[in-house]
Formats: sequence, C-alpha cells, structure tokens
Amino acid sequence: MTARPSPGDLLVVDGQASVQFAGDRALTFRVVSVSDQPTYAGWIWLTGYVLNRRGEATDKREIYVQLDGLRPIAGPPTPQRPRASRSPASRFDQGDGSTTRNRSGTRARVGAQR
Repeated sequence: MTARPSPGDLLVVDGQASVQFAGDRALTFRVVSVSDQPTYAGWIWLTGYVLNRRGEATDKREIYVQLDGLRPIAGPPTPQRPRASRSPASRFDQGDGSTTRNRSGTRARVGAQR
C-alpha cells in the first residue's frame, strides 16, 4: 500500500510494515487517525484499534510503520452481536407490569375500561 491510509481503513500490519509486527505479532488494525508529524521517508504514525478475529476492538494503539508494508483488507469484519430473542408475550409487556389479559384472552391495559 503506497497510498496514505485514511480513518476507517482496515489494514493488515505484519512484518512487512515493521519488524516489531513479524510472525505471530501481526495484527488487524482499524485506522482512527493519521499523523502529520514529519517522519523518515516512507514511514508513518497511525492511531487506531487492534481488532480480534470477530472484528471487535481490543486495544487502542499508536504505531509507526512503513507505508509500502501496509496491506488493506478488502472486506472489513464487522462485530457480530448475539441476536436477542423475545418471547411473544414480551411484545405486550413494557416491563412495568401495566398490561394484563382480559377475559377474552387479549392484552389490555390495567385500569382500562372494558
């Protein structure tokens, strides 16, 4: 990657970007900001989040890497949230106990006229 990364980019940072990320120290990195601080030619300071395999941010870091060694990830992993299941009865109840069933078996507000 020779183009300067921008916020939101998802990158593989490994030994090609810097020797400190070689081998099992490679990481997936979501860029938050790119520093304008002068550096050696071809190097750049990035601030962002290290992502785990599920796409969840685990650590905020500032890293110093070579532009040519950065590799963009085509399809960004998005965090997977467990789906909440709701029982059909909970659709009628707002959690304050203010609904109840009337004689016909349908839901009615407590205190409502029949």
